[in-house]
Amino acid sequence: MDRLIELLPELNQAFFETLYMVGISLGIAIFVGLPLGILLYVTDRGLFLENRFVKVAAGIVTNLVRSIPFIILLVFLLPVTDALLGTTIGPTAAAVPLSVAAIPFFARIVETSAREIDQGVIEAAVSVGASPWMIIKDVILPEAKPGIISGVTITTISLIGFSAMAGTVGGGGIGDLAIRYGYYRYDDLIMYTTVIILIVLVQVIQYAGDFIARVVNKR
Repeated sequence: MDRLIELLPELNQAFFETLYMVGISLGIAIFVGLPLGILLYVTDRGLFLENRFVKVAAGIVTNLVRSIPFIILLVFLLPVTDALLGTTIGPTAAAVPLSVAAIPFFARIVETSAREIDQGVIEAAVSVGASPWMIIKDVILPEAKPGIISGVTITTISLIGFSAMAGTVGGGGIGDLAIRYGYYRYDDLIMYTTVIILIVLVQVIQYAGDFIARVVNKR
């Protein structure tokens, strides 16, 4: 127990580093992935912005990034991270590959959520002359909101797992602490503590996400 108290400042720092890198990458994933997911949906066959070239090109890029295991993507993007930030160490640097991994992941969830919308609702909006922007803003996004919120929850939990992997290359956070103390120094107490922290964090996020999704679900 004394050992745990001694490392409490580092545990506290690692926890907030994890929240920091996950928060940045989640924000970027939503900012880029949400419009990308909507684009993948509305350019599909039979939709009001059907465009085969855009659909195929966006789908290929999305699937290409998603097909790369995160640990490989992490190493592959080290030169890009270094060029952007001047370093490959720390939670800010780790947020770069985390964001790249999260964008296509979240985009596909958004696309899937949009596909669950009753097509009759969209066809009715088109028939009354609603513009594409109005259909997206007033029909697709409100109808897909529960699925999108669930997608944010899933993406957040995935990012927590990815952030732990980022610790293996000096990304900071709980994963880094577990590797440095729990693995390299054979400190089982730190290893178990970091695992418990991650489990509790994931459970809280999952519960909160499910609750919000239920509240906004008007179906």
